[in-house]
Amino acid sequence: MMNTTCSTIARRLLVCGTLLLFSANILSQTPDPSGTADGKASAGTSEQGGFFERLGSFYFHDWSGTLPSTPQHIRRAMDSPLESSPFPNPDWGYGGSPDVGAPDGNVYPLMNALKLQDSRTKIYGWVAPSFNLSTSDKNNFPVSYDIFPNRIELNQAVIYVERLPDTVQNKHFDFGYHFTAFYGIDYRFTTAKDYLSQQLLQKNHRYGFDPVLEYADLYFPVKDGLNIRIGRFLSVPGIEAQLAPNNYNMTHSLLYTIDPFTESGAIGTLKLNKQWIVQLGVSAGHDVAIWSDDRKASGIACLDYSTKNNHDNFYACANGINDGKYAYNNLQDYDGTLYHKFNAKWHMATEAWYMYERQVPNISGNVAAPSSAETGTNGAFCALGQQTCTAPEYAAVNYINREVNPRLMFGFRSDILSDKKGQRTGIPGKYTENTLYATKYIGSTVMFRPEIRFDHSWDRLGYNNGAARNQFFAGMDLIYKF
Repeated sequence: MMNTTCSTIARRLLVCGTLLLFSANILSQTPDPSGTADGKASAGTSEQGGFFERLGSFYFHDWSGTLPSTPQHIRRAMDSPLESSPFPNPDWGYGGSPDVGAPDGNVYPLMNALKLQDSRTKIYGWVAPSFNLSTSDKNNFPVSYDIFPNRIELNQAVIYVERLPDTVQNKHFDFGYHFTAFYGIDYRFTTAKDYLSQQLLQKNHRYGFDPVLEYADLYFPVKDGLNIRIGRFLSVPGIEAQLAPNNYNMTHSLLYTIDPFTESGAIGTLKLNKQWIVQLGVSAGHDVAIWSDDRKASGIACLDYSTKNNHDNFYACANGINDGKYAYNNLQDYDGTLYHKFNAKWHMATEAWYMYERQVPNISGNVAAPSSAETGTNGAFCALGQQTCTAPEYAAVNYINREVNPRLMFGFRSDILSDKKGQRTGIPGKYTENTLYATKYIGSTVMFRPEIRFDHSWDRLGYNNGAARNQFFAGMDLIYKF
C-alpha cells in the first residue's frame, strides 16, 4: 500500500512539475512589455471597428507590449514603494478606504471596447480557474481557496462596477461606489450570514454566488483627506484579500484562512498627514448582515504609520470588538501588519493576530448535555466538565518577495497557526505551512501563479479529514482580466 501511495504521489508531482515547466517555457518566450504597469495601460490603440475588434486590439497590443504609455497622473500621497506589476499593489495596504491621495489611472479592456475609457465609473473583472495536485484525497483544508484536491476548478468569475472618489484633490467633496458580482468555488470563504448564505450554510453547494462588496465612499477635504465608507466592505486589517488579483499567490495563508472576511457597517479613514492615518468604525460584526440574528454592534479602530521614505509601514487594528460572546464568527480580532522595503527588488510583509470568542459550546464529548454549535461554525474542545469555554487562537505569517522584472516575481511564505481549542479548524493544535510561489504576467491582463506548498500539523493529525500530519500541495491558477 505504501509503495502504491508513494508512486501515485510521485506521478502527480511529476505531472505538476512538467506542467509548470511547460508554462514557464511558454511565458519566457512572451515579449516583456516596456509599457505601463498592471491596471495602468493606456486607453487603447484604436477607436475604430466594433466592440469585439476594439477588445481584441487592446489584448493584442497589451500582450505584445505595444500599448502606448499613459500620461503621468498627479499624485498627492507619498511615492509608491513597489512596482505594480509584478506585485498586486504599488502601495502598502490598509483597508476600508481607497488609497487617499493616489490617482485613479486604471483603464481596462472592457472599458476601452465600450469607448468609455475616460468614464469615472468603470466596469471590469476577471476569470480565475486553477488546478491542484495534493497528497490529500478528501479535502485540502486549511489550505484555501483550493480545498478540493486533485481537481480543476473555477475559483472566481468577478464583475466590478466601481467609481473611485477623487482623493488627489483636497478642495471639495467627492464620492464613489462599488458593487461586486462574485461566482465560483471561492464563495465558500467569502460568504457572510444572511447574504444568500443558504447556498453554503444550509445546502453546502460546491459553487455559489456572493455579492461580496457593496459600499459607498464619501470623501471630504478634512486634514489630508477623510473618507467614510458605508456598506459591506473587506475586513480592514491584513496582507491578503478575497479577490484573486490582489494577492501575492494562489492559495492563502493559514492566518488568512480562518480570520474575518467582510464587515457590514461604516468606517471613517482620516489621513492626518502623509505618514499617519487613523480609522474608526462600527459594524454588525464579522461576516454577518445587519439584519442577521447574529448581528452585534462592534467597534473598529486602526492606526497606520509610514516612515518618511515610505520604506517601512506599520498598520495595527482592533477589529470587531464587543462583548466577545459566542455567535457566528464573533471574533475579537487584534491584528498588526509590518511592511519593509529592502531595496528596489526585495520587500517583506509580516502579519500577526490574536483572536478569541467567549462562551463557546463544548463539543469534545466530555460534558453532559453539551450545547449545540451555531450553524456554519464550530464549537470548542473545552476542558473536562466545562459547558462552554473561551476559545483563543494566534497566528503569524511572513512573505519575502523579489521582483525579477516588471512582469515576473517570486516569493516565499511561511506561517504558523495555533488553534488552542480547535474552534476555527475543527482540530486543536499547531499548524505551519511553507509555500514557494511565482507570478508571471502577460501584458497587464493575464497572470499565471504556480506554487508548491507543504503543510504540517504539529500536535494532532490535521489533514485529509484528520488522517495525516503532513500535506504536499502543488498547483497554479490563471487570472484573465477584462
